[in-house]
Amino acid sequence: MHRVGLGHDTHRLGPGDGLVIGGITIPHDRRAIGHSDADVLLHAITDALLGAAALGDIGELFPDTDPANRGRDSATMLRAAADRVAAAGWRIVNLDCVIFAQRPKILPHRPAIRRRIAEVLGIVEEAVWLKAKTGESVGPIGEELAIGAECVVLIER
Repeated sequence: MHRVGLGHDTHRLGPGDGLVIGGITIPHDRRAIGHSDADVLLHAITDALLGAAALGDIGELFPDTDPANRGRDSATMLRAAADRVAAAGWRIVNLDCVIFAQRPKILPHRPAIRRRIAEVLGIVEEAVWLKAKTGESVGPIGEELAIGAECVVLIER
């Protein structure tokens, strides 16, 4: 049996000293604004996994109203979601992700991001893919007011 999950996340951008994307910090003159570390990619992956297994979503497991989640490392949230999915009898087959950001360029950081995601999920790096799209200088992404991510995941029992 196979199931597909879709995850999406968006965060506002503000002045800062780097972005956390896919569990790594990328030097940048902006930062994502959020209750946790605002890792837009790991949040999208977390929701994709939970959705595929019909186990809720990131907001249910880690509500932004809970002070314990303030500044939380998104990798710990992803690991907890992956553990729930595994406990329900599912195995991750692969995931395909997209980052939406005008800057910084993601391509130079893609190998490190893929390695980190695979490490957190306990899967082979080849099962993780990542690509990036700019906003073509249009809208919140293109004007560097926001960053977004989407992920599709395949799980099997």
